[in-house]
Amino acid sequence: MSVSTRVLLAGLFGLVALFVFWFLHEGWHAVAWFAGPPLLLAAFNWKGGQKPAFWAGLFALGWFSHGVMIAWSQPANRELALIEIVLALVVFAGATLPGLLARFGGRR
Repeated sequence: MSVSTRVLLAGLFGLVALFVFWFLHEGWHAVAWFAGPPLLLAAFNWKGGQKPAFWAGLFALGWFSHGVMIAWSQPANRELALIEIVLALVVFAGATLPGLLARFGGRR
């Protein structure tokens, strides 16, 4: 398993744990709505495919935006939102690392 896949999986499993902790008091539907997509993406990324990594990077934009919106508008949830922002950046870094290495880190 490559380093980028490990980083991506760490970010996705971190988001799953965060969302379960954050939304558990709201009910199972809220947990499924928020924790389901990163859990499914982690399952599909386990073998290191590029399409699930692409979708994880795309979803990271939504998680980042959600974290910024919550951090700005709900001071009581600011710490959890900041963790979501960091984990979304970790997911994005893990999803884009192979492309960045191919573009800037390879031999010519």
